[in-house]
Amino acid sequence: MNFGFTQEQLELKDLVSKFVEREIKPIALTMDKENKMHPELLGKLAKIGLLDLVVPKENGGVGLDSVTLALLYEELAKGCAGVATVVAANALASYPVIIKGTDKQKAYYFDIIKQGKLAAFALTEPNAGSDAGGVATSAVKDGNKYILNGTKAFITNGGVAEVYLIFANTRKTGGIRGLTAFIVEKDTPGFSIGKKEDKMGIRASNTTELILQNVEVSEDQRVGREGEGFRIAMNTLDSSRPFVGAVSVGLAQASLDMAIKYSKERRQFGQPIASFQMIQGMLADMAMKVETARLLVYKACYLRDQGEDFSKEAAMSKCYAADIAMSVTTDALQVMGGYGYSKEYPAEKYMRDAKIMQIYEGTNQIQRVVIANKLLF
Repeated sequence: MNFGFTQEQLELKDLVSKFVEREIKPIALTMDKENKMHPELLGKLAKIGLLDLVVPKENGGVGLDSVTLALLYEELAKGCAGVATVVAANALASYPVIIKGTDKQKAYYFDIIKQGKLAAFALTEPNAGSDAGGVATSAVKDGNKYILNGTKAFITNGGVAEVYLIFANTRKTGGIRGLTAFIVEKDTPGFSIGKKEDKMGIRASNTTELILQNVEVSEDQRVGREGEGFRIAMNTLDSSRPFVGAVSVGLAQASLDMAIKYSKERRQFGQPIASFQMIQGMLADMAMKVETARLLVYKACYLRDQGEDFSKEAAMSKCYAADIAMSVTTDALQVMGGYGYSKEYPAEKYMRDAKIMQIYEGTNQIQRVVIANKLLF
């Protein structure tokens, strides 16, 4: 087992780390307060290639391996989990095309991504979250085209994307057997953006409803076969879950770093609080959780890169890392006491950002169901 990294991986990590320190951390609290990512930051992310990390080499991208992606997502999350979510959502929306797209679809879709544009993965609906079979958005075939009608909810990059992966049902009776994926451009007639969510955390990322009213798409815009959407969606989520874990690790590491620094500076009873064993115990527990989660993320990514079955490990890495992010950010705030509770410092932002990690891309309860199914059946 080799826990080392290549020179290229370390250089990329260092590049992103410096970018985070220079471009993200100084404005993270401002973006959180304003509930949006600054437009100029998006351009900078595109300029250094962070928006097209998963575009395959044969389509003109860098096609980074999973372990390297995890390293980079962790660094981004140390600066702002909302920004990391924007970047990761571009990858999430790209996986269906990578998995089942035709050569023509890949050329068209990835050309948009390589221009520094955003994409969005649209599966969730008001009444279809954990239950993907509950998707009510319809896709009615009419000759060589489909007519899409419905509403999507909680879509990351929803209001700022140029292209969307929309999941709709081709069966009148619904269910997973009719779930089908389509590529839809933002300026397609009948397609519009609904309300923007005012979220608790990851506020730099844009989250909206999507409304489809008689949206017409051609057969060429269908990804995979009719009814293949459920499998595409599940394979996509397997691929992306370790990266939610990586973002969670970055968030937890940033909180731990902040708590360590504060404990050395804050003095009570004439000495730094870092000298108190109660604080030392909290920091030690936090560090063990972060390191364990990081290794679980690396294992899931390694298995994916080796072409092995990694579904169980993907669920484990997402679930455990998200749980420890919530735990570590809470403990970091506790170490900082009243200052942690103040919006003047990032401790409370870290804690708010961490909560969504247990919810999106499959709740942690659903991850436990996935893990149990792999163990039992």
